[in-house]
Amino acid sequence: MQNSNNDEASVTKTTEKPPLPKRSKTISDDTHFPGPLFPAVRRTDKPFDLRVSIDSDAAASSSSLSSSSLSSSNGFNERDWMYPSFLGPHMGRRRIKVKPNKLEFKGNEEKKRIQELGSKKEEKEVASLAATQSNSVTQTSSVSQLSGRTRGLKSSLMTYYMLIINCILCVCYAIYLRDRVEKLEEENSSLRRFCSYKSIAGNNGIDVLHTDNNSDSNFGNADGRTVALYSVIVTLLMPFVLYKYLDYLPQIKNFSKRTKKNKEEVPLKKRVAYSVDVCFSVYPYAKLLALLFATIFLIIFGGLALYAVSDSSFAEALWLSWTFVADSGNHADRVGTGPRIVSVSISSGGMLIFAMMLGLVSDAISEKVDSLRKGKSEVIEKNHILILGWSDKLGSLLKQLAVANKSIGGGVIVVLAERDKEEMEMDIAKLEFDFMGTSVICRSGSPLILADLKKVSVSKARAIIVLASDENADQSDARALRVVLSLTGVKEGLRGHVVVEMSDLDNEPLVKLVGGELIETVVAHDVIGRLMIQCALQPGLAQIWEDILGFENAEFYIKRWPQLDDLRFEEVLISFPDAIPCGIKVAAEGGKIILNPDDNYVLKEGDEVLVIAEDDDTYAPGPLPEVVCKRSFLKIPDPPKYPEKILFCGWRRDIDDMIMVLEAFLAPGSELWMLNEVPEKEREKKLTDGGLDISGLMNIKLVHREGNAVIRRHLESLPLETFDSILILADESLEDSIVHSDSRSLATLLLIRDIQSKRLPYRDTKPTSLRLSGFSHSSWIREMQQASDKSIIISEILDSRTRNLVSVSRISDYVLSNELVSMALAMVAEDKQINRVLEELFAEEGNEMCIKPAEFYLFDQEEISFFDIMIRGRQRREIVIGYRLANTERAIINPSQKSEPRKWSLDDVFVVISSGD
Repeated sequence: MQNSNNDEASVTKTTEKPPLPKRSKTISDDTHFPGPLFPAVRRTDKPFDLRVSIDSDAAASSSSLSSSSLSSSNGFNERDWMYPSFLGPHMGRRRIKVKPNKLEFKGNEEKKRIQELGSKKEEKEVASLAATQSNSVTQTSSVSQLSGRTRGLKSSLMTYYMLIINCILCVCYAIYLRDRVEKLEEENSSLRRFCSYKSIAGNNGIDVLHTDNNSDSNFGNADGRTVALYSVIVTLLMPFVLYKYLDYLPQIKNFSKRTKKNKEEVPLKKRVAYSVDVCFSVYPYAKLLALLFATIFLIIFGGLALYAVSDSSFAEALWLSWTFVADSGNHADRVGTGPRIVSVSISSGGMLIFAMMLGLVSDAISEKVDSLRKGKSEVIEKNHILILGWSDKLGSLLKQLAVANKSIGGGVIVVLAERDKEEMEMDIAKLEFDFMGTSVICRSGSPLILADLKKVSVSKARAIIVLASDENADQSDARALRVVLSLTGVKEGLRGHVVVEMSDLDNEPLVKLVGGELIETVVAHDVIGRLMIQCALQPGLAQIWEDILGFENAEFYIKRWPQLDDLRFEEVLISFPDAIPCGIKVAAEGGKIILNPDDNYVLKEGDEVLVIAEDDDTYAPGPLPEVVCKRSFLKIPDPPKYPEKILFCGWRRDIDDMIMVLEAFLAPGSELWMLNEVPEKEREKKLTDGGLDISGLMNIKLVHREGNAVIRRHLESLPLETFDSILILADESLEDSIVHSDSRSLATLLLIRDIQSKRLPYRDTKPTSLRLSGFSHSSWIREMQQASDKSIIISEILDSRTRNLVSVSRISDYVLSNELVSMALAMVAEDKQINRVLEELFAEEGNEMCIKPAEFYLFDQEEISFFDIMIRGRQRREIVIGYRLANTERAIINPSQKSEPRKWSLDDVFVVISSGD
């Protein structure tokens, strides 16, 4: 209104014309047209005709609907145009009394202003005002619809509120009547006492009083039962009423606060259902509490219903209600329609509650059984070995750990992997291996989740082994890194050390940086690559490494022996009748392990001795034996190295490291041929990216051949009969699939053997390899060389099941990758210090495992003890750890009866740890 007044004032100021005279809208009340000559009269005032003409001049595009709405807003319709004269003045506006609206009042004010404006300029302004008025009328219609809905909502809510108020009033009135009855009973009892005391009333009077008392009591009981019945009915109806009108409560709240309804607001029913769902999901005992509440509710309101329809007391009714709930057959003796209906209803509710209880109990038992079956229960163990992950190496790893625990009567091994517990147990059962008292516990979970790690008692394990996954090397190492991060996040800390199997040597420093001193890494690819090269250069070394790394025979142990203090290492070397000392752990240098130390090194307090023994409890130092060398023995120098020719079939991701190892072992002038499907330009780029300086290779020359090792035509193009060693590598493109990789290696192996067999004439004319000229007396090496057509073939086999297939094809030597890696993991898990020893033995520098001929240590048919041979080996700065006789198939590491003399042949060979100088 204030805005319209301001507009009107501004229009008045701008116009200088005097206001137009105001015309009458209707006929005055004093005017009367009598008689039938004037039965009706037309209205004289036509304000809306002026309005329509203005609208047509100002806005020709306005619709007829807007003009009709304007006319209806002024209160005119067809009945207002004709009015009977004999009824007196015009009373059309008084028939329906409508409360004036602010928007209509504003429209009337605007119409007055239109009548006062005469110029064309004012007519344009009136047209805009007419458009504004039409919008206001539309708003008025929407408000009227909202008000209609609100009125309907109010009426339904008023009904609900009236019902609640009536219930409250009924209950209050029942309480009042009950109190009134109690007061009347007290007055009745006082009157009875008074009458008996005064002897005014006789027996009849007392009987009358008694009759009245019973009638009042019956009246009070009947009234109380009625209230109880109404209370039960109202209580049962309230949930249905609430469920129907629950969604209207937020609308009432918004209407009371004069706020608009949010279109995206979730209905209250859905929110309540969601809250109940969350409650049942979050709180495990919510279902049980809900069932208990439902049972109590049924007993109480069933008792009220029984109290309302029967003659029993309320306490008796509650007891009957409980019996009906507990046993549905107890309602059979009820008499009467009301008690029977109520008892049947209570019994039906009891059966429903009993069914729900059975369902909850069954679900709880099933969930517990499923958790036990799926491996979700907690492991309560300590000093156990924890294995995180699952791979094909797990079988051989479990075997090695079981053999290692045999001396202590067995142990506990816990496996945590992202597999089903039943599947893991079935796969372990397929191994058909006697675990010799060791228990294997499987749990399903992720090593990346702290809750799953706590479930397997990770903080109490004495050793943790992280297996590499079956993915490619980078993904496997990334997962291992995340597992190490999870282990470092355990709040309770770790009691034991962590052994991590890595796939790529380049990722090893990052894992050690994250894990710190607790982490010991075993790089599977690097270990296998170095072993393959050592076995290619020295045939038969694979069997010796299997014996040393496995727990079935002799292995490395470190222990402190105080009785050996102040003794020289030369004396310590022959102090153990059942073990062979190999090194010293120097306490003064922070626990550094020195392999093959000097003979004059004196053991100090705190030093420990590294030995090769059958088990940690099978050896102890004894008195020094009498070592007598019957004949002096001259030191024979090692034969010089000669150039060799080696072939690599396949491409490994760490082939650059293998080339660097070959560069350190081979003599100048050697050749390395590489046959694979990688283009030559990409090979040089990959080798350079791996850190290999191709131009800096001094001892070997790289010869590249592009081809597929399983295609016979590509293999026949190579001079296979001229190679000293052939290494069949597990190709990088198939490292994700063990079966395909082994199939490819086996096919390549058979093709090479077949091609070599057809070139036998050349083999007969081929001169003896120069590299074995110093081993002319070793029949074992000669046999192995002849078995492979004068080429030592080393095949990288990933699956141990392929071992039998390889043995059928008369291969001289082979490497079981997964078994050797599992052995190394088990040994480092038992004692993390052994990892330093293995790293030095696998490295291209420092001490190494070698096979030496007998002519280096004895004469033919000489009779001396093994201790004497050990002493002679010290002249060459070597530690003799075993031998292989000419007429046997396997080498013996850490032989027994070392002090007994025996005859030796020059065809025998000895296994030694050499300094490599």
